[in-house]
Amino acid sequence: MTNQILELAQKYQKDTAQFLIDIASIKSLSCGERAVVERIAREMKEVGFDKVWTDGLGSVVGQIGNGKKKIAFDAHIDTVDVGNKDLWKFEPFKAHEKDGKVWGRGVADQKGGMASMVYAGKIIKELGLAKDATVYMVGSVMEEDCDGLCWQYLIKEEGLKPDVVVLTEPTSLNVYRGHRGRMEIEMTVTGLSCHGSAPERGDNAVYKMAPIIKGIEKLNDKLKSDEFLGKGTVVVSQVSSVGPSLCAVPDKCSIYLDRRLTWGETESSAISELREVVADNGISAEIVVPEYRSEAYTGKVYPTKKYYPTWKIAPDHKAVVTAEKACVELFGVKPKTDKWTFSTNGVAIMGMHDIPCIGFGPGNEEQAHAPNEWTPVEHLVKAAAFYAAFVRSW
Repeated sequence: MTNQILELAQKYQKDTAQFLIDIASIKSLSCGERAVVERIAREMKEVGFDKVWTDGLGSVVGQIGNGKKKIAFDAHIDTVDVGNKDLWKFEPFKAHEKDGKVWGRGVADQKGGMASMVYAGKIIKELGLAKDATVYMVGSVMEEDCDGLCWQYLIKEEGLKPDVVVLTEPTSLNVYRGHRGRMEIEMTVTGLSCHGSAPERGDNAVYKMAPIIKGIEKLNDKLKSDEFLGKGTVVVSQVSSVGPSLCAVPDKCSIYLDRRLTWGETESSAISELREVVADNGISAEIVVPEYRSEAYTGKVYPTKKYYPTWKIAPDHKAVVTAEKACVELFGVKPKTDKWTFSTNGVAIMGMHDIPCIGFGPGNEEQAHAPNEWTPVEHLVKAAAFYAAFVRSW
């Protein structure tokens, strides 16, 4: 059966690569994924999925089989924008194949995973690997804007609760078993405005914020570390102020923080640390975790706090062992077991809902959000084979 999986994955190489070219050529920023969802749904139907539907938030779901074991694969099919277009050597949304790679925005992060998933579905269907299982292939939306929101919706509103989820974010064909969490935080201090010609009459909110910023810089050096996930971090990512005019002392200053959370760090602990920084400087400040409220392309708004929990699973967990076994059987080598630097939908699946996750994806993490993005065609083939083999082994 292993040889049959590999043979079919190789047989469908051109189809998989062409499908990736097709979907990567469709611009699909967060909240604007309708066209790419429709294209993926069409491909799923054409290769023989038993059922294909779109949920209320707009994620596309393809189903194979109807057994008791429930296995899901996830690829977010939104992308970031291109950034400075002068850094690109080709049109970012005109994906193409060259030198054994597919090039284009989103081919690594992470439409490559979606392409491999769909053709893994074709292999699973042809070889009858889902006899005792229900396999879900999910093309999820809005991840770049708000990781995990799509799966919060699938789990809580659609009732999709698989036994295990394979995240197909890029892993260079290694097995990943976790990553740091994250949260966004806004801090605000207020002062007293006055005419800029006599600043002594007012209370400059920017100056009041300055020692807090310095304290946050020092806090970063003291944050917890985990042997597997690494150290927590905090960075001031934006500073803004408000005043009556550019000729006035500002009466309000806000900073935005990107906080990466290692094992053992939580929303509560992160806020407490910031309160200590404020207290140490004898300044009053408002600290808020903002809420995400953007409208999906379906028109639905599904608010969530911008707190995305840390997660990891043990190296001897069944999901990790099954993944490693599949790699050895297919490729003859045990894969490196590691973690992502960035965040994924695992923050909701495992972090919030305790559904086991592992990661295995085509492409390299370093290509995510980079100009001239590419992913190897060979990775697409091996990932498709792995997903089919994982279903068989599970």
